[in-house]
Amino acid sequence: MTELRELAMSSKAWPFEEARRVLKRYAKGAPEKGYVLFQTGYGPSGLPHIGTFGEVARTTMVRRAFETICDIPTKLICFSDDMDGFRKVPSNVPMQEELQADLHLPLTKVRDPFGTHAGFAQHNNARLCEFLDSFGFEYEFASATDYYTAGRFDEMLLVALERFDKIMEIMLPTLGAERQASYSPFLPISPKTGHVLQVPTLERNVAKGTIVYEEPDGERIEIPVTGGNVKMQWKPDWALRWAALGVDYEMSGKDLIDSVTQSSKICRALGQRPPESLSYELFNDEAGQKISKSKGNGLSMEEWLAYAAPESLSYFMYQKPKTAKRLYFDVIPKAVDEYHQQLRAYPDQDLKAQLANPVHHIHRSSVPGSDMVISYAMLLNLASVASAEDKDALWGFIKRYAPEASPDTNPQLDVMVARAVRYYNDFVKPTKTYRAPTDLEREALEDLRARLATWTGGPDAEALQSEVFAAGRERFDPLRNWFTAIYEVLLGASQGPRFGGFIALYGVDETVALIDAALAGELTAS
Repeated sequence: MTELRELAMSSKAWPFEEARRVLKRYAKGAPEKGYVLFQTGYGPSGLPHIGTFGEVARTTMVRRAFETICDIPTKLICFSDDMDGFRKVPSNVPMQEELQADLHLPLTKVRDPFGTHAGFAQHNNARLCEFLDSFGFEYEFASATDYYTAGRFDEMLLVALERFDKIMEIMLPTLGAERQASYSPFLPISPKTGHVLQVPTLERNVAKGTIVYEEPDGERIEIPVTGGNVKMQWKPDWALRWAALGVDYEMSGKDLIDSVTQSSKICRALGQRPPESLSYELFNDEAGQKISKSKGNGLSMEEWLAYAAPESLSYFMYQKPKTAKRLYFDVIPKAVDEYHQQLRAYPDQDLKAQLANPVHHIHRSSVPGSDMVISYAMLLNLASVASAEDKDALWGFIKRYAPEASPDTNPQLDVMVARAVRYYNDFVKPTKTYRAPTDLEREALEDLRARLATWTGGPDAEALQSEVFAAGRERFDPLRNWFTAIYEVLLGASQGPRFGGFIALYGVDETVALIDAALAGELTAS
């Protein structure tokens, strides 16, 4: 066993911990199907979103970790539940009235309101693949409609028919009295209307592989459970997929813990072992409320990517998946800066530390370098103080601070400069609020101004930070109150960068002028 594999087998990084759980399934040998199967699910009633990215990114991290500790081949399936019935017309699509006529049809039979594909699900499936491809994910797309109609689930559907009573024993206690009366794990696709019907199963014929149900008009119809004539209810459907395909690993949100429990029981009832699972915490908004698409209180992929690279989002997704995190605009700069800190640390780390570094799980063996000689948080504060309307204004400051840096030699930094200007204009500028200093804060600011007015040490960030400390050390306890005052009085923000580094970047003379403006009340008046 190589050193890499030995260290990976003991690493506490969560993807390796998850990978080791998967490996235990095959302690006696590789699976008969020839590969370990990872799966993620997608509901094509809407477009892919930031949660879709997170699930595929995290699952990919576990898959790559498994490939590090084991030679068994792997496969990742992104499965679209596109045979579900169309229950509600989304408010954000055209052809609202026309789509009402398609309610209850399988999603692949619903017309495409955008006019680009054969159906609504096909349109959203295409968008899913474009979405995943744009981030370089390696996966195999799978369609529920294709799998049901091509007979991929037929064998297991017949097992489910045979073990109908066992499935009902699992599901009925989880349902209310009214739902119990109408529940069946099989949803017939009506040969009359094409609708996905939520109706009881009246008769079963295991030998023939058929069920009998009643149409809304009262006619009794017998249909095979195979060949795409039925689909399974949500939890039995999940179990059917696991059992039929031999899924080894699938993660899902905390809101689906009960579904995982019931589907796992059904999978066992079908005679198969359920996959290893991880229940990740859901995202909250800035106020700590659960993110809801209907409320619109979340952060979209498009919004994140407008202000930061996808790798920073992968970094955010990597962090403590079992811990609830707030997902709003202010987390973006922090994620960007922490991601680049890890990039800079990686080359000098030993192998054990590299395996614990998030960027290893984002990039695997091809971890890039970082040319961010200035943090994103610093760029944002510089953009704010300089009221930068374009990136050329920021590059003027950057080149004075780091003469060797340029858009050509620091392409990552150049992209982030442009994003910093956009972020400043979209979020900082509209909310920037300065306040007047207290008497004690004024005294400290005057002290700092005097120190800077006689400064001869050049743009030495650490030495300038010492001067900032000296101006506040004897006046503030705790000292963080001094830095809060600096940010609120001089930057119009509640938090900010190491101020010595900011002075080095912005300029000593410019900072003296900024303090003068604050003490004269010019910032609060603007």
